[in-house]
Amino acid sequence: MEDREIVTLFWQRDERALQAAADKYGGYCRAVARNILADEQDAEECLNDTWLNAWNSIPPHRPETLAGYLAKLTRYAALKRWRDERAQKRGGGEAALVYEELADCIPARCGPDEALAEKELAELLRRFLAQLPATQRRVFLCRYWYFDSIAAIAAQFGFSESKVKSMLHRSRKRLRDLLNKEGFAI
Repeated sequence: MEDREIVTLFWQRDERALQAAADKYGGYCRAVARNILADEQDAEECLNDTWLNAWNSIPPHRPETLAGYLAKLTRYAALKRWRDERAQKRGGGEAALVYEELADCIPARCGPDEALAEKELAELLRRFLAQLPATQRRVFLCRYWYFDSIAAIAAQFGFSESKVKSMLHRSRKRLRDLLNKEGFAI
């Protein structure tokens, strides 16, 4: 079934939309959740949250790219679960490593102007990603959006793990320099 047909089913409040989305994108969304959580049972619960969130958010949203929309819902659900578990001292997955790697790039959130600052930061990140060469951008997104392990990225791109680490280090340095230049103190 085509994505626009699935979205139409959601808009019609037809429960077949859930099964169609799960059939087409369940494996993809499960991989996103598993990369963050590193636990199959938690990933499965995250998928249930994804389908519920999709049901509740379509409508009013009409995603142009259903795969990306569902991956975003899955990622947010998985990160929420990861933060909840971490608060209970039960971390895991790639999320802890990814956050640690980005800790010296992304400024802490605080203050009353947080919403405006986050929008500015998001726009700055979009510009940063747009100026990266395609391969570096894809490696950066695999690590910091999809939480892929260094080994998985190396295998996917045919690079050594050392090369992936080096690429990510240089990209983080460029991001940190850009953020400092634009006034996002760390």
